[in-house]
Order: sequence, then C-alpha cells, then structure tokens
Amino acid sequence: MTHAGSTELRAGLAHCRAALLGVAVMSGVVNLLYLTGSFFMLEVYDRVIPGRSLPTLLGLAALALALYVFQGLLESLRARILARVGRAVDEALSPRVFDLTLRAPLRGGRSAEHAVRDLDQVRAFLGGSGPGALFDLPWLPIYVGICFVFHPLIGAAAILGAVILFALTTCTELATRGPALAATAHALRRQSLAEAGRRHAEALTALGMRERIGARWARINRDYLRAQERSSDIAGGFGAASKVWRMALQSGVLALGAFLVIQGQATAGIMIASSILVSRALAPAELAIANWKGFVQARQSWRRLTGALAHMPAEAQRHALPRPCLCLSVEDISVLPPGSTRAAVFGVRFSILGGQAVGVIGASASGKSSLARALVGAWPTVRGQVRLDGAALDQWTSADLGRHVGYLPQEAELLAGTVAENIARFDLEATPEAVIAAAQAAGVHDLILHLPEGYDTQLGEGGAGLSAGQRQRIGLARTLYGDPFLVVLDEPNANLDTDGEHALTRAIAGVRERGGICVVVAHRPSALAAVDLILTMADGRMTSFGPKEEILRRILRPTPVASPDTARPSDEGPSPPRVRPLEPPMNSAVQERA
Repeated sequence: MTHAGSTELRAGLAHCRAALLGVAVMSGVVNLLYLTGSFFMLEVYDRVIPGRSLPTLLGLAALALALYVFQGLLESLRARILARVGRAVDEALSPRVFDLTLRAPLRGGRSAEHAVRDLDQVRAFLGGSGPGALFDLPWLPIYVGICFVFHPLIGAAAILGAVILFALTTCTELATRGPALAATAHALRRQSLAEAGRRHAEALTALGMRERIGARWARINRDYLRAQERSSDIAGGFGAASKVWRMALQSGVLALGAFLVIQGQATAGIMIASSILVSRALAPAELAIANWKGFVQARQSWRRLTGALAHMPAEAQRHALPRPCLCLSVEDISVLPPGSTRAAVFGVRFSILGGQAVGVIGASASGKSSLARALVGAWPTVRGQVRLDGAALDQWTSADLGRHVGYLPQEAELLAGTVAENIARFDLEATPEAVIAAAQAAGVHDLILHLPEGYDTQLGEGGAGLSAGQRQRIGLARTLYGDPFLVVLDEPNANLDTDGEHALTRAIAGVRERGGICVVVAHRPSALAAVDLILTMADGRMTSFGPKEEILRRILRPTPVASPDTARPSDEGPSPPRVRPLEPPMNSAVQERA
C-alpha cells in the first residue's frame, strides 16, 4: 500500500524529470564557476604580482567578472526552475490530494486531514534553497581533490572540515527529529481546535465556553511554541557551530598555506586560493544544515502524503453504464460509520420501483440517516449491496453516479458562490434553463427572485446570508438538479414552514411522476404526504416495510387498556380504548443525528 502512495508521488516528480536534469547540469556548471575566485587569486599572486603586468591583471579581472555574471545568471535560472518544479508537483498532485481530503472522512481515514498542508510543505521545500544545496553537495569531493592537487596537507584539512561538518549535520538530524515531530503533533491539535471553534462559534458564545476553549487553545499553542523553539534552538545552534567552524577552518587553511610558503612547498597564490577553495567546498554542507529544518518537515510531509495516498487509492475508471430508470434494490446491507467499530445498520433489504417513494421512520439513532448515506454511496457498506437497475453503486465513478442521485442531508450546507452555482452543483456546463427547472421543481423559484440579485446572489460559506429554511429549500433545488433517478431526503422539512412543506410534497410527487424514486427520512408526518411506502427502523434494523396506509394503521392501531373497573358493571359502559403509538412517534420533532 505504501509503495502505491510513493509511486504516485514519484509520478508527480517524473513530470519534472527534464527540469531536474537541467538543474543538475546547471549546478555542475555553477560549481565549476565557483572556482573562479580561487583561480583568479592564484593567477594574481603567482603571475600578475611577480610580473607586474597591468594588461594581464585587467584581462583576468574582465574574465573573472564575465564568469561571475554568468554564474549569477545560472543561479537565478536554477532558482526559478526549482520554484516551477515545486509548482508543477503541486499542480500534478493537488487534484488527487483534494479528492483525498473529501473521501477520507467518508472512509474513516485520518491521515488525510492535513494533506493539503503537507503538499504545501513539499512544494515550499522544492521551491526553496534546500534542493540547490543538495545538488551542490556531490561537488564537495571534487573541491577536496583540487585541494589535494595544491598540497596533500591542504587536502587533509579539507577532509577534516568535511567530516566535522558531516558530524554536525548528523547531530542536527538526530537532535531535531523529536522536537520536530512534537511540534507537528501540537500544530495538528491546534489547527483542529481552531477549526472546531470556528464551526461551533455560536454554541461556544451562547454557552459561555469561549474563555474555557480559549484557555485550552493557549495551552496547546504554548506546547506548540515550546516545541518549535526547541527545534529552532537546536537547528540554530548547530548552524552557528557549522558557520564558525567553516570560518575557523578557512583561517586555519590560510595559516597552513602560509606555513607551506615559508617552507617553500607552496606559492602565495596557492595559499590564498586554497583558503577560498576550502571555504567554498564546505559551503554546500553549511547551507544544507541551515535548511535542515525545512528538509525534515518536507520529509515528514512526504511520508504522510505517501501513507494517505496509499490508504485511499485513486478511484478507478469505470465502464459507462446507462442511466438508471427501473428500480433501487437494497440487498441485506450493513453499514459501519467511518471511524466506528459498531455498525449502525444491520441486514436491511427492500426493493423500490421507479415512480415509488418510501418514507423511512423510526426513533432517533435507529439508523435512518446512516441508511440514507449508504443509499447514495456516501458511506460504504460492509456487507450487501445497494443497486440501481441491478448495478452496484461502486460500478459507477463518483461523478457518473452523482448525475443519477440527488441527496439532501439534514443540514443543507451550501458553498460560497452564487445561488445558481449552488443549485447547479457548480457544473460549468449548466444552462440557466436547467437551474431554473430545478428551482421550480423545488418550489423555490419565487423565493430566489426576491433575493437581492436573484440567482446571482452571492452566498457566504455554509450559505451565510440565508435563513435555515431558505438554505434547505435551495438545497432541495440542488438535489433535484438534472432530474436524478434516485432522490434521498434526510429530514427535508426540519426547518420548513407551511409553504415550504407544501413545496416539498409537490417536489416528491414530481419525482414520482417522472418515474424517479424518492426516499424520505422523516420524523414529522407532513413529509410523508406524497410517499406510498413506509419503512420502519429500530436499533439499526428494518422492522417493517410496506404500503403507507397499512404500516401507519399498524403503528397507530388502538390498544385496549386494562382498568380495575372493567370487571364491574357500570352505567357508563366500558371505557373507550386508548390509542398507543408505537415507535417511531410520528409527531416527534426531534431530529435524528445518527
């Protein structure tokens, strides 16, 4: 599984293979150009000064300046290419990562909660200075080899410096690993609490919980900052140590060169050039240490992305199927809510033909909403199949199935955008006629016309700017967009007034008239006016299924109540029987949250 996730990430990088090869070539040329300073000093001290040749000095200076300009252009180009490599990787993986964040909560996945942020971390590293340092590191042995050409002692000094810098890099990795992981964990907790606070801001304010949640946030934030400080302190300490060591080594090599000059084993040019060359040889290692924190974070993000992509493979392409028009079959399904170990629906089976509508009733937490989610494919079944015209739901891709299914959840969450965009499910090819037809089918066309800008009214996140009833009615229009064959409504009249309930009844009748199937989860009887079948549930199991009149008559049948006076004659005659409603109570206004 992990191999599959790693393959996807590597495939994203594979699109940039030519660019990375170009960066490698440019890094080679840049590192060769880094020798310009060393050889310029070598020529000045060994050729220009002894010969006192001004034309030679001017020629060398002009050549060095041209090489420096060329080096600067190549480094700038390399940085720009790496930034675009990061963008290309992001563009290649972002659709998959976003799809992952949407699918994971429906499959109990936790590793995808911060996949977008992980991808941002990888892109930021690829577009930063870290990869440049990694491309420069392979040239360190070449610089050391040139130092050996100057003199074996100078080469030995360069090797000693490289070994110590490597040791500092290893210590940086080991010392920052724990604090970096802790900082990441605290950051995830902090982000989760902030998101929960944003979602439940009204309740937190009304219940006086803002200060207490704020105190909890402060504790988590304090732990996060401490871990961040610890990681930064360690990385900064080792970075400072490496910088000081490189400067000291440069001076030491200069002193060693002076000693060799005194002994007659080297020239003044070699003394200066070797000092510059050793400093340049160790610069990539120092830069790698400076970028080590970003490298560690990018590596952690890469691993999390690999695991998340492997846990949730990409949706396979399916053979196109004809539009369903005959029946819905539920074959002994059991449903396990995401992240739960206890099934919410057990062994439910029934069949509905086109043109029929079924009302699903039962007490709270009886499994009605879980069944609704399974019918539209939002939650997978752990046993059994849901079929449309004989084809299991997993034989369609999500996009193909969505054209045949309409779903209105208990809370009709709308997205930021216009009313028309929300009704059209953000279909870029939607026509105004199709949007208006859906609104008219939901009985919300006149309501929309009275909004400030009609169908072009901009809505905030979650449908901000509309009342709960308006959101639910526009959500119903979105459900009916495109005349889907299967329409599933979960508590569709929870926030509706009398006019809204009448529009809902007409909408259900309209689905039936065009040969579609409608499943209505309801507590209030008014939502069942247009259905012809009833399915009752209790404790996750189907307890009855049949014609509406028969099931309701059975639920509301009179039940005689024994009385102490029934054995004695009375002038008033026997007591009238009481009506005892069975579960579910049809007049209950409690909304199911299962």
